[in-house]
Amino acid sequence: MATRTDAPTRREQILKEAARLFAERGFHGVGVDEIGAAVGISGPGLYRHFPGKDAMLAELLVGISGQLLTGARRRLEEADGGSAEAVLDSLIEGHIDFALDDRPLITLHDRELDRLRDSDRKLVRQLQRQYVELWVGLVREVYPGLAEPAARSAVHSVFGLLNSTPHLGRPGSLPGRAVTAQLLHRMARGALGAAAGPEAPEHPARA
Repeated sequence: MATRTDAPTRREQILKEAARLFAERGFHGVGVDEIGAAVGISGPGLYRHFPGKDAMLAELLVGISGQLLTGARRRLEEADGGSAEAVLDSLIEGHIDFALDDRPLITLHDRELDRLRDSDRKLVRQLQRQYVELWVGLVREVYPGLAEPAARSAVHSVFGLLNSTPHLGRPGSLPGRAVTAQLLHRMARGALGAAAGPEAPEHPARA
């Protein structure tokens, strides 16, 4: 998948359109010819890039799990001694970017993860566990009184909240990306603060 500023390669274009079509119509409801037509090449031409639909699905789901983990690690490194609260805000912002910009991948994960080969599915789960544990450690720095099991539950709950974006309606029906991002950020911080209990200090999300 391309970074936000890179021009997408043909392979990345194929993955983007495959994700959109799989999310809209289901994995088995989309043919190779349709994916090819969406990027302007013949269906058989896709086989120069991928051996089949299964490979596209695996790259999409393994790829986004790896990107989330890599992005979170990069944000931690870039913090370079910054406050734990600021780093947590940065992690939330990164996940919100994913939730708003890659909504088809959330739908794909929910519907199609079990279609992956065992090895690919295990890799997705491994990457996701590492991502969760990174968050759990940081959440416990911001809220020191929060026990590890409660922190883990809170993190999973926040992911559920942020990953609800496919149910918010079509992108054009939202109140605007910036407004939606700020709302999700406030809700995420509010949920984490609530998990820490009434004694926890308030940490309002940044606008």
